[in-house]
Amino acid sequence: QVQLVESGGGLVQPGGSLRLSCTASGSIASINAMGWYRQDPGKQREWVAAITSGGSTNYADAVQGRFTISRDNATNTVYLQMNSLKPADTAVYYCNAELRRTGWARCRDYWGQGTQVTVSS
Repeated sequence: QVQLVESGGGLVQPGGSLRLSCTASGSIASINAMGWYRQDPGKQREWVAAITSGGSTNYADAVQGRFTISRDNATNTVYLQMNSLKPADTAVYYCNAELRRTGWARCRDYWGQGTQVTVSS
């Protein structure tokens, strides 16, 4: 019933920008934290950024100062604005949400399917 769908990935040159979006839909009662992770084949999954329901944000050192996470609670959407992109940013980016489904007592994590970001000249 609950789905998270990412969009906005693609191919960009070094120094360029991309804006990722992730919208949660379905029978959702509430959403707590939301975040972004990334992973290249054969590498460990890496946490990128997180934002609480109140708007407090945190970033991985590798993206601090270049990426900005935000959210629109009215549409259950989280964004990741990525500026000054580097080849090292190339990865599949996954959206994560800690949410409670309608009629359920507890929250748990849900994941999107991922969107490819490739930074290359």
